[in-house]
This record gives sequence, C-alpha cells and structure tokens, in this order.
Amino acid sequence: AGFTAPKILWMRKHEPELFKRIAKIMLPKDYVNFCLTGVHCTDYSDASGTLLFDVKNRKWSGKMLDICGISEDVMPKLFESCECVGTLKKEVAEELGLSETVKVAAGAGDNAAAAIGTGTVWNGACNISLGTSGTIFIASDTFRVDSGNSLHAFAYADGKYHLMGCMLSAASCNKWFMDEILRTKDYETEQAGITEDRLGKNHVYFLPYLMGERAPHNDPMARSCFIGMSMDTTRQDLTQSVLEGVAFGIRDSLEAAKALGLDIRTSMICGGGAKSPLWKKILANVLNISLSSPETEQGPGYGGAILAAVACGKYASVEDACRKLVRVTNTLTPDPELAALYESRYQTYRKLYPALKDIFPEL
Repeated sequence: AGFTAPKILWMRKHEPELFKRIAKIMLPKDYVNFCLTGVHCTDYSDASGTLLFDVKNRKWSGKMLDICGISEDVMPKLFESCECVGTLKKEVAEELGLSETVKVAAGAGDNAAAAIGTGTVWNGACNISLGTSGTIFIASDTFRVDSGNSLHAFAYADGKYHLMGCMLSAASCNKWFMDEILRTKDYETEQAGITEDRLGKNHVYFLPYLMGERAPHNDPMARSCFIGMSMDTTRQDLTQSVLEGVAFGIRDSLEAAKALGLDIRTSMICGGGAKSPLWKKILANVLNISLSSPETEQGPGYGGAILAAVACGKYASVEDACRKLVRVTNTLTPDPELAALYESRYQTYRKLYPALKDIFPEL
C-alpha cells in the first residue's frame, strides 16, 4: 500500500462511511500548500506515485479513478514542480509575518526533489540515494517502461520523465544490524575493521529484504538472510556483507535500466549512507560507475529550494538553475581489479533470490 490507490480501495472496503465523505485527495506536501494558498494542487512527479495518474500522457487516469470509485473532482489540479501554485492567504501571511505576495511553488516528491538537488536533470543523468530506502533515479527525455516492471516510470520535476528503482531497505539494513544485532552506535569503528584487502573477497552474502522488496522483485514476502557463513566468519564479514548486499540490490535496478539501452557510467550520490567512504567505495565498484558527491548534503531540501527559485523567476529553467547552483565536491572512480572481483560476486548474488523465492512464503 505504498501508493494512494490501494489505500483508497482499503478505505472503500473497510471504512465505507469515511470513503463516502471524501471531498479532496492530496498528498502531505500538497496539504501544506493547500493550507498556505487555498489551492488544491499537486505536481506531476508526486501524482505519478498515486497509481491514479496516466504518466505517459501526464493526466489523471479515468480508468484508475473508476476502479477506485472516485471522480476527478476530488483530485488536485496538476502543476509542474517549478510552477507557482498561488500566494499566501491573508490570514496565513499575517500569522507568519510575511507578505501576501509570497509565492508558493508546487514542489516535488522526495526522490524527485533529491535528484534536482544533485543536478540530475539531463537525459541519462543518474542519482543514487542511499537513505533509509535506496533509490537509483535516471532522468529521461522520453517515457519508457521496462518489460519486467522493475522500475517506476514517473513524470519528473523538470517537466520530462524519470525511471526509478527503489529498494525498501538500504541504510536501514545497516542501522538494524548495528543497533539491534551488534548493539552499537559506533558505525565508524565497526567499518574500520573492513580493510581494503577484504573487499570483493567476502564469502558471506546478505539479502537486504527486511521489509520485503520493491525493485526489482516486487515481492512483499521476500525476507533477509545471511548466506555463506562458516566457522571462519567474523563480525567484520557480517558487517561488510550488509553494506555489499545493499549495493548488490541497487545493482539489480541498474541492470534493469541497462536492459532499456541506458548506458550509465557516472552518477551523483546522496543520503546518509553516502557519508561512509567505505560504503561509497563498495558501491562504486559493485556498480562499476563513478560516483560524485554534491557540495550540499541536503539533497531533497536543496532541490525544493531550487524549484522555488525557478517558480519566483530567479532562473529561466530547472536545468539553468542546476547548472549554476549544483557543485560537485569529489568523485570516486571504480578500480578495475576490484570491480572485476565484485562482478563475480554479483553474479552469485543474483542467483540467491530466485533460489529462495518459493521458500519465503513458508517462513
């Protein structure tokens, strides 16, 4: 139920009286905009994540609205993310001590805003977010869908489209292992024992499906596990396998993008997990692409500020704003020998889910 449509169907079935009272449907940020301006609105990127939106044609889907038993009248007006939806209501302006002429931009969904904040706005440009969940986000000038439905095809905050692979547990896997299993908050010390000579040679695998998995398996029954342990397995091996398992999971989505003919050789990277030099190195070599870090760590917030600047006319376009405002601090390139070691390990990793898929529902 990560999308809006299933929630509406649940309400219609389990809370029919509340369902009948639906007057307006909006997402959290859109409710804030509604309170500020009185305008019932959303942007195309967030609308894409409702399952009520015809992404290719950039309009509400009459078919999906009919399935959910709602009319288009309750749906918000659609705006580009960088469009001004209105100005502050008089009472809001007075309460905040601001002018009624303050403009409010439509804004964007979290991953779309993060991609804007990292300057991922040109066709084929890529951003990887290593947060609680993990995403690989690829900007596209055209609408395209992979045959296995491994990737989301959404409208983008720059007026075009994007592909996105989202794994449900990324940095949260490391947090779970550190906090609940090792009972420590000293993540840096735990990673210090994973020296460079250990990379690409770990005999333990970790499947990062703590909450089931979205991309690329779309399987709520998938479960996490450690595989390959022996009497020689160490604390460092397990910690390393968690970091590697998340990287392999993101590689799965990258492979789906490659199957569409996309040639991705570089990517921006953001999120809390990206602060770990070790994890970033593992990821660069598992994916075998260069990873660049933006100057600001506040990807989504910075992206929202960029969209607001465009809405206020400070910049001619989202691309123009990103070109002038987004700066790279460092770039990590993969090591050919290490990338080759991880390529071999990934080919083993990708056999594990198919082998266990039928067992997961029994657990």
